[in-house]
Amino acid sequence: MTGTPSERHTTRTAERNAGSNNERAAEEKARGSGDRPTESNADRRTRVTVLVALAANLVIAVAKAAGGLFAGSPALLSEAAHSVADSLNEVFLLAALRRSRRPADARHPFGYGKERFFWSLLAAVGIFVMGGCFSFFQGVEALRSDVDEKLSGYVAGLIVLGVAFLAEGASLLRALHQVRKQGGGVAGLRDPALRTVVAEDGTAVLGVTLAAIGMVLHMVTGQVVWEASASLAIGALLVYVAYRLGREARDQLIGEAADPETGARIRALLDAQPEIDSVEALFTMKMGLDAALVAARVDLMPGLDSERVEEIAVRIKRSIAATVPEADQIFLDVTDRGAREAAESPAATGERGGA
Repeated sequence: MTGTPSERHTTRTAERNAGSNNERAAEEKARGSGDRPTESNADRRTRVTVLVALAANLVIAVAKAAGGLFAGSPALLSEAAHSVADSLNEVFLLAALRRSRRPADARHPFGYGKERFFWSLLAAVGIFVMGGCFSFFQGVEALRSDVDEKLSGYVAGLIVLGVAFLAEGASLLRALHQVRKQGGGVAGLRDPALRTVVAEDGTAVLGVTLAAIGMVLHMVTGQVVWEASASLAIGALLVYVAYRLGREARDQLIGEAADPETGARIRALLDAQPEIDSVEALFTMKMGLDAALVAARVDLMPGLDSERVEEIAVRIKRSIAATVPEADQIFLDVTDRGAREAAESPAATGERGGA
């Protein structure tokens, strides 16, 4: 931005004051919403989906454990560990749904939206440790022991797996129904809690199928290697799912940028402002499921006085908030930085981490 040093200082001061006024308004809005968290319709549906999955997993875990101990089946015991891990994960997801809705406060001025990502990460760790690792252990132990199991116990175990397949399938259908109601595809799975439930139920249905195949082949051939292989396959499946869920949660926790479409809309809006000479850099970061931080470094046209700068800053922020509802925090930095320095920033070059 051109002008004398005193003029530029006055301009930046006015812009910072405008930003402070915007932040104070956001804080007053948060205080006005009360201390109790509000629950959206989408959150309410997700909570019901998680509760259905929790109830199914608790019943199935007890049935699988009893059947596995009675039959001495490593594949069935692996599935019991899988259901226990899923049950614990559902508790994590319920905590995420509630805690992420808390309003911003002095200690966390940007709110608690990222709690959703943190608890999803814990759920992924639970799938890896309690499900995947125990399944590998059961598979290796089955290969080492190679003991004969009772036929009656295996029949009972297959019945348990049949019931588990129906229960897990019903929970999966409930989760997929909600995904379709929320837009389907990537849009329907953007909620990490719902995404975790779909992944858990999907792997549970596939895991039950693998366990049943391993048990049947063991009964027919008398070779425990089939059931041990099923247990190892279940473990590999759970480790893969845990890795995918954990990677997504990690990216969101460390500051993942908003969707490229969102960034493009914001940049187009800024470029369309007649008072903006150039957009030097644009940064976005997801702060929650429906909240994002937006920070833009812009160079204004020369000759604007401090009052005009303040009006422009307020108007641009309001325009961004109206165009992008998830833009919860908006910051504008008026700068006269050289074009070469701006071009080297991650946001301008498109490097990973930029917006």
